[in-house]
Amino acid sequence: MKSEVLMKKYIALFEYEDEKKGYSVVFPDVSGCFSAGDNYDETYRMAHEALAFHLDGLALEGLPIPKPRTLEKIKTEWKEWKEWEKEYQFLVVPITVYPVTEKSVRVNVMLPEKTLRRIDAVSKNRSAFLTNAAEILLKQA
Repeated sequence: MKSEVLMKKYIALFEYEDEKKGYSVVFPDVSGCFSAGDNYDETYRMAHEALAFHLDGLALEGLPIPKPRTLEKIKTEWKEWKEWEKEYQFLVVPITVYPVTEKSVRVNVMLPEKTLRRIDAVSKNRSAFLTNAAEILLKQA
């Protein structure tokens, strides 16, 4: 039997910050979740990590995972939307994650050093990276 993956797609708002010469990102559906980067690609990668880390933390603490809303619902329900729309220049980007829905278990794994360096080059959270990669492959199995 195939394992069902609970994929969630959240709206992220990317803002270019002139004074910092980089981007910041917030998630209207996930209070307190934000990230930043020096360029769009780095910020996009960091947004995935921040969102996965935040949702995993909520799940591990037994707190509810927020339901993602459509952009239309965010525009009408998110109290900060009017300020964002009026004050900021931003991009609306969907971010997909596979949040943890059960307690994590510590395991030891052996990885080729080159593979580990490649993971570290794109992720600051090895566990989240490996979990997401495994879930994607398991979904295809």
